[in-house]
Amino acid sequence: MRKKISAAIIGSGAACLSLVPTGSAGSHGYTDAPTSRQVLCAKGTVQDCGEIQWEPQSVEGPKGFPSRGPADGTLCAGGNSRFAGLDDPRGGNWPATTVTGGQSYSFRWRLTARHATTDFRYYLTNGHYDPTRPLTRSDLEPQPFLTVPYNGRVPDATVTHQGKLPGDRTGRQLILAVWTIADTGNAFYACSDVRF
Repeated sequence: MRKKISAAIIGSGAACLSLVPTGSAGSHGYTDAPTSRQVLCAKGTVQDCGEIQWEPQSVEGPKGFPSRGPADGTLCAGGNSRFAGLDDPRGGNWPATTVTGGQSYSFRWRLTARHATTDFRYYLTNGHYDPTRPLTRSDLEPQPFLTVPYNGRVPDATVTHQGKLPGDRTGRQLILAVWTIADTGNAFYACSDVRF
C-alpha cells in the first residue's frame, strides 16, 4: 500500500510540473549602447516609469517581429503591460544619445541571463517617425539596418555588435533592438532614443 501511495504522489508531482508554463526564455537583457529607455528608468534619469525601474532586463514579448510580435504602440515594452511606461513617448522628450549618420557604432547588450539565440536585429525609424507618438511598425524601416545571426549559440554576458548607422537621417529618431531567443516563443525588446 505504501508503494502505491508513493507512486501516486510522484505521479501527481510530475503532472503538476508539466503544468508549469514554459513560454518564458529564462533569459534577460537590455541595451545600454545606445542607452535604452529601460536603462534610463533603472538609473533614475527618467522618473515615473513604473515597474521597469526594477527590471530593465525583463522586456520580453512574443518573437517574430515585424510580421508577428508585440502590437503596434507596445513595441518598446515588448507588448508587456507591466512596462507600458516605455511606450509613453513623453512628448518626444526621452533623453537621446547623439549619433552621426553613416558612422560605425558599437551596439551593446547586457545579458543578465543567457540563452540560445537566433539573432540580434536593429531597426531604425523612418522619415515619417513622430517622436511624440507611441512607436508602430509604420514608423520603422521594414528591414533591420543590422542583423547579427547566432544560429542557436549562447552569447556572452556582454555582447557588442559593430554596425553602421544609416546616413540619411536627421533629428530625433529611435532604434528598436530585438534579441530573438532560439528555443522559446519569445524575444527581448529595447528602444533607444537617438539624435542625428
